[in-house]
Amino acid sequence: MSRQFVTEAVMMAIYGQLLVPSSPVEYIVPYTTIMELYELRDSDEPLMNRPDDDKHVKLKIRELINYFEEPLNSKKINRCLSIPWAKSSAILLGGQAQITIINSMDTETYGEVFDPIETELLLSSQREKVPILTDQFELIQRIIEGGIPVQVYDIDDFDFAMEEESFRSSP
Repeated sequence: MSRQFVTEAVMMAIYGQLLVPSSPVEYIVPYTTIMELYELRDSDEPLMNRPDDDKHVKLKIRELINYFEEPLNSKKINRCLSIPWAKSSAILLGGQAQITIINSMDTETYGEVFDPIETELLLSSQREKVPILTDQFELIQRIIEGGIPVQVYDIDDFDFAMEEESFRSSP
């Protein structure tokens, strides 16, 4: 039985522990967050506070982009891009982790409270009925304050989220 989360692609680069979970996990990632990796790679703005950490994360972003551009993975991703809400075949990220790209659509459901990527995370979570995994405390607060009907976990609670029985997906 694989645990599922909706998250952003950059989380895979920043938090290496997501790639080596203790049990099977599937990350459902909106395609726009894959495109965001290119922006982050090419940006001069630091992603992390410490220069060494920033350099490491940008290296991991480049590695992730290269992995997604490998022919088989690229083919899987491109297949889902012609139909709204289509999902790619699973892309393996290690022994227990896999990623599925979803061609989510920002339909402005949440207006000005959430940016387009946050809206796609929310809509993907609702559509797939799986929790969001994020490191953005402000996003978590806005979800709670807005009464948005999704479950959300802080990335620091990843191990707890992996153990949470009541929301396990069926095989």
